[in-house]
Amino acid sequence: MGRLRFQILASGSSGNSCLVWTDNTCILIDAGLPVRTLRERMKTSSIDISMVDAVVVSHEHLDHVKGIGPLNRMYGTEVYISPETFDALSARTGDIPRKRFFYRGKPFSIGDLDIIPFSLPHDASNPTGFVISYGSTKLAMCTDLGTPTNLVKSFLSSCQAIILESNHDVEMLINGPYPIKLKQRIRSRLGHLSNDQALALCQEILHSDLHVLCFAHLSKTNNSKELVMKNISTLRRDSKWHYVNFLIADQDEPSLPVEL
Repeated sequence: MGRLRFQILASGSSGNSCLVWTDNTCILIDAGLPVRTLRERMKTSSIDISMVDAVVVSHEHLDHVKGIGPLNRMYGTEVYISPETFDALSARTGDIPRKRFFYRGKPFSIGDLDIIPFSLPHDASNPTGFVISYGSTKLAMCTDLGTPTNLVKSFLSSCQAIILESNHDVEMLINGPYPIKLKQRIRSRLGHLSNDQALALCQEILHSDLHVLCFAHLSKTNNSKELVMKNISTLRRDSKWHYVNFLIADQDEPSLPVEL
């Protein structure tokens, strides 16, 4: 049996997409970039865009769905999406002739990947996180959430790899250029996780089989990799974290492929 691999192609408010694959199956979690950009960023892995079997959509915001229509029509890539998210999609995604519906809490499979969709608190119609399993190996995708619910914690607490939102520094957000209503939206329970919230959540969900933790969806305006690195340094002071490989996802450059 081979290994589960993933590569974050982009993460942030301008576009999100994560490639997940085995020797036999390849999926994208979200496709919030133009197809041309996705194709270019996949060149750093062993995957060609034509090899992608399906796109699994977390919610309808444009930075997560921009490329799903073109992928569906140009390459026949199936789109897995909840009915609520599909109904909320703007017409700008175009026709999606090849689609399958999933329902939160009900597992489904794509090739040899098993996927459990779970509820996230975010200001979308049906925002969803995912645990992707290959054999006994589990990867969690958990971004775009305003608060870490007990449900979220329960799903993250058994995964070998976690991609977790660390969107903003609260002081930078409060003192930054965003309009007040947008600041309130980001800080709300239906907004985005702050660095402090992400740090506290990490301390709750650590378990002995956690190998990789990737902080993602950083705001270019209200956060920095240096601030997230400070949180990583805080975690590393505890010897229990010494065996965890930390990553920080980028908006403009794909991460290196990770093998679990």
